[in-house]
Amino acid sequence: MRGIYSVLGLIYMVTTSFYLSPRKAVKAENGNATKIEKVADTKSEKTTALASSSEELYKSISFDPEHELNYEVFSKALTGFENLKKAGLLNQDSHLLTICDFSMSSNTKRLWVIDTEEKKVLFNSLVAHGKNTGEEFATNFSNTESSLQSSLGFYITDATYQGDNGYSLKLLGMDKGFNDAAYRRAIVMHGADYVSDEFASMHKRIGRSWGCPAVPRALTQPIINTIKGRNCLFIYYPDQKYLSSSEWLKA
Repeated sequence: MRGIYSVLGLIYMVTTSFYLSPRKAVKAENGNATKIEKVADTKSEKTTALASSSEELYKSISFDPEHELNYEVFSKALTGFENLKKAGLLNQDSHLLTICDFSMSSNTKRLWVIDTEEKKVLFNSLVAHGKNTGEEFATNFSNTESSLQSSLGFYITDATYQGDNGYSLKLLGMDKGFNDAAYRRAIVMHGADYVSDEFASMHKRIGRSWGCPAVPRALTQPIINTIKGRNCLFIYYPDQKYLSSSEWLKA
């Protein structure tokens, strides 16, 4: 009999060892909920802090009132810029940020080179989009070779060279599926005679490239020499697929 009771006692201990009393279960659930809330709060705090510092920096930069960069575009560019630093793709002390806002008319100065450390605009210039990207306004983008279209996203500037378009700057696309074929497609920054106010007044728009962010001849060397050698360039357009997919835009 004693043996039977011993076996029954052992079975009882084993089966009840996996049981949590309702009180303990509620406690555990509450504990997990608290942990989740804390993580959510931390993420929310980080996002708020980033937005706050982004807005503060934006307000401290003296943009030309007639050629002011849109804050939302600046904020997205800054988010990607910081994320590229965190990923080790840009040096921690990198402070030059170049932004092309392709939601604007190509007849306006829609390229800005900003020194985030000195908090000032170094260059504000016309910049061309690709021939098949649109007329005066950009509408279509591609990562495909021979598409003659511009590619959206974040780039890291590389080395300079003398090519068919003169002094040029190689660009490394950082957004998979959106601009990572840029190097293979020879999407570079270069100068062009068709990027000028004179051309725009004659043709109702500036000229278009084969997908390259082409700049005025007079500014080619100054801009390229300033941003060459692993600095950030962001080409923006309010394309929802890109904005929701880019890993660099995640806060």
